[in-house]
Amino acid sequence: MIQPLPFFAALSERLPEASNFAPRVDHVFAGLLVAGALMIALLTALTLTFLIRYRRGAVVNRAAVRIATWKIETAWTLGTTLVFLAFFFWGASTYIDMKRVPVAADATEISVVGRQWMWDIRYPDGRREFNEMHVCVNRPVRLLLGAEDVIHSFFVPAFRLKQDLVPGKIVSAWFEPTRPGTYTLFCAQYCGTAHSEMLGRIIVLSPSAYAAWLAGDGNGTTAGALATGTTVSSAGSRLFQQYGCNICHAPGAAIHAPSLDGIYGRRVRLVDGTFVRADDQYLHDAILHASQQVVAGYAPVMPAFRGVIPEPDVLELVAYLKSSTGGAVISGPAAPP
Repeated sequence: MIQPLPFFAALSERLPEASNFAPRVDHVFAGLLVAGALMIALLTALTLTFLIRYRRGAVVNRAAVRIATWKIETAWTLGTTLVFLAFFFWGASTYIDMKRVPVAADATEISVVGRQWMWDIRYPDGRREFNEMHVCVNRPVRLLLGAEDVIHSFFVPAFRLKQDLVPGKIVSAWFEPTRPGTYTLFCAQYCGTAHSEMLGRIIVLSPSAYAAWLAGDGNGTTAGALATGTTVSSAGSRLFQQYGCNICHAPGAAIHAPSLDGIYGRRVRLVDGTFVRADDQYLHDAILHASQQVVAGYAPVMPAFRGVIPEPDVLELVAYLKSSTGGAVISGPAAPP
C-alpha cells in the first residue's frame, strides 16, 4: 500500500485546538470560508445564467429593466457592507480578547527571546530552557517577548498564536493551554539561512506532571511558588547587582538616583513635562536608552546599556523591576496612577 507523503498526511489530520481561543479563531475562519464559498457560488451561478440565457441568438426578453438600477445597486452595497461589518466585529472581538493579556493571580509569566536561530526561554524563578517551554494545562501563561538580532515571529499553530518580534521592542502575548501534549513552536518570519531550523516545543503538562517537573529541576523551587507568579526572579536580582544598578538605585545610595518600588504601571513625569506609563517597553528602553526619556528632577547621567546588556538579561531585569519587592532602575517622581 502506497503511503501518502508527510505533507498530505499532515493535511489530512485536523489541527488540534489546544488553547482557550483556538476554537474562536477556527469559528471566524470557518465563517469567512463559508461566506466566501457562498459568494463565489452565487457569482458563478449568475455569470453562467447570463452567459447561457442571453447568448447570441437566444430568444429571450431583452426589454429594459423596469426597476431603477440604483435600487439594485443600493441593496447590493448595503447587504455586502452589513456582512462585512458583521465579520469585522466578530473578528475584532476575538482579536481584542487574544491581545488583552490577563493579570490573573495564577498566571505564569515567561520571558522569551528570539535570536538566530533559537528560542531563549526563561522562567520567573531563574530557570532557563532553549527551544523548549513547559507549561501547565488550564493555567494562563503570559509571555514577555523580544528579539535580539532580527525580526522573528513566535508561532504556535495548535494555539492559534502568532506574535511578531522586532528588535528593541517588548511585546506581550498570552494563551491558556487546554490540552496536554507537545506542540511545535515555529518562527514565522524569515530570519536568515537557518530560519527553517528555528523550531521549538511547547510541552503542556497536567498539574501533577507540572509539579513533578518543577520539583525535578533540583533548584529548590516549589510548584506553588512558580504557579502563582509571585516569585521574584532570582536571576533578575543577581543581574541587578551584576550590572551595578544597585550602586545608584538602591535605598541610601550616594548617587542621586531614584529608587522606586512598585513603579510598574504608574505614570512618570519627564523633564519636558510630559508623562509616560512605566510599562514593559518603558523599562526596557530606559535601561538600554537612558538619555531618551530623562525623568524630571534627575540629571541625565545614566549611561546607555545598549550593546552591553543582552536582550534576555534586559527581560529578566524588567521582570525583577515589576516585582513588588524589587528595586527600580529607571524612573523618578511619579504621578498618581
